[in-house]
Amino acid sequence: MATKRGTGGKSGGKSAAKRRIQDVHWRRPHPAPVVLVSGGEDFMAREAITALRTILRTEDPSLEVSELDAREYAPGELTTLASPSLFMEPRYIVAEQVQDCTDAFIEDALDVIAAPIDGTTIVLRHSGGVRGKRLLDAVRGLEHAIEIACTPLKQHEQTGFVNDEFRARDRRVLPEAAQALVNAFHTDLAELAAACRQLMSVSDEREIVPELVERYYGGRVETSGFKIADEAIAGRIGNAIALVRAGFDTGVNPVPIVAAFAMKLRTMAKVSDLAGSDGQIAGQVGAAPWQVQAARRELRGWTEHELSAAIRLTAETDWLVKGGSRDAEFAVERLVRRVAAREL
Repeated sequence: MATKRGTGGKSGGKSAAKRRIQDVHWRRPHPAPVVLVSGGEDFMAREAITALRTILRTEDPSLEVSELDAREYAPGELTTLASPSLFMEPRYIVAEQVQDCTDAFIEDALDVIAAPIDGTTIVLRHSGGVRGKRLLDAVRGLEHAIEIACTPLKQHEQTGFVNDEFRARDRRVLPEAAQALVNAFHTDLAELAAACRQLMSVSDEREIVPELVERYYGGRVETSGFKIADEAIAGRIGNAIALVRAGFDTGVNPVPIVAAFAMKLRTMAKVSDLAGSDGQIAGQVGAAPWQVQAARRELRGWTEHELSAAIRLTAETDWLVKGGSRDAEFAVERLVRRVAAREL
């Protein structure tokens, strides 16, 4: 007799037998009565949720779309939205912020997912953390549910992401061009995807070459504010100075460089006194788990005094590059040098 997935043998374990949900890639979603969109990468989640809506609306243009915020949920709201209407239009209900949901949402959701309504699709967006675990366990035990895991990518995984972006549209990108895009946009997956799609929109060639990347993103490819900030915060003064000067030579504006310092230093300050997993802290500080992991790593060797002084220096430099100084590039180089050398 055939066995269900994950139940074979003693090593399958009791917990494995409870998991009946089907895992689906975020690029290839398909409708199901209950869809769990989990994980901290919002770009993937938005893409999957939008694609599902498009599929359902193509099947039936009368699709009714509803969105609710689980943090502000009122008892009975989900039941009302999911109930069939007089004309039996299909329903697409997206519940956001389930990781911070109310108790009432958990209770109503448990009832609704247990008895799916024909023509109704319920999407639960949970970005991480332990809140709502009872609901997540229940969803993962359903045979009529799918889970779309949206896990943030490490930088070395982003080249594969770039290749998939082009492959999904029957295009190809040369390895050197793919790496150049990752070097330029590795801090934001949405920006990286937008850059890939822009290149495809401006070129009719099936193959994307490094020269095209250079033409549109040359200054960004050569250097970026985040790469400069990474080197300076890590104390690699020679690399940081070389990058900032190369950036100015290729037309990088001083303002986004300072903004990158501000973002990274603020994240370091936010996570410095917090305990918990990267995913748990990410929900508290409004960052992706990989950003929390990076900030924790970068905090090593920094004192509280140095961090606060660096933040003050960055704020001062921000004022200088926005009109407070005649030489914005000098102000940025001073910021880079002092942060890298810990002259604070």
